[in-house]
Amino acid sequence: MQTNIYFVRHAHSTYTPDELRRPLSERGLRDAQSVTDVLKSESIDYVISSPYKRAIQTVEGIAKLIDKEIIIEEDFKERKLAEGSVADFREAIKKVWADPDFSWKGGESNNYAQKRGVEITLEVLKNYEGRNIVIGTHGNIMVLIMNYFDTIFDFTFWQKLDMPDIYKLTFSGRELIGVNRIWGADNNG
Repeated sequence: MQTNIYFVRHAHSTYTPDELRRPLSERGLRDAQSVTDVLKSESIDYVISSPYKRAIQTVEGIAKLIDKEIIIEEDFKERKLAEGSVADFREAIKKVWADPDFSWKGGESNNYAQKRGVEITLEVLKNYEGRNIVIGTHGNIMVLIMNYFDTIFDFTFWQKLDMPDIYKLTFSGRELIGVNRIWGADNNG
């Protein structure tokens, strides 16, 4: 029995230091409508999201369309890079990808964040076997989860993600049998 997980990287947000309540920008809200339009033909059964507002806002349209509440899962939140801000984000993120056990002060290593993300993903695969599940999440944690199943999904892959982006992962039990990008903001003209 196949299970499809649709990882949806959140749309563009308006920057605030408040990770939990950072909202989508006007562009992000428009792109979230496009996410809904794409997913409405995918026979979605359930919608799960990170607790972060921008992730919830990106998938709430499909939840409303299928008349289901969004299930909030804390472990789909973005990986914590460091306590507070970092001087050079690109260099900071490069370093954690180069050394999976390294973490900045107060942050999560790739291995730690990946373990958290994979555990909740495996739980979703068990609890919703044979279903089509949308998961509203974030770029780094999404790619770390995908990397667990296939190492082709790495730092270089992460750098090419759009905001939003949708990847359909097809599983047979816990085995990944296919990955398809079904939409990204760059498809939007």
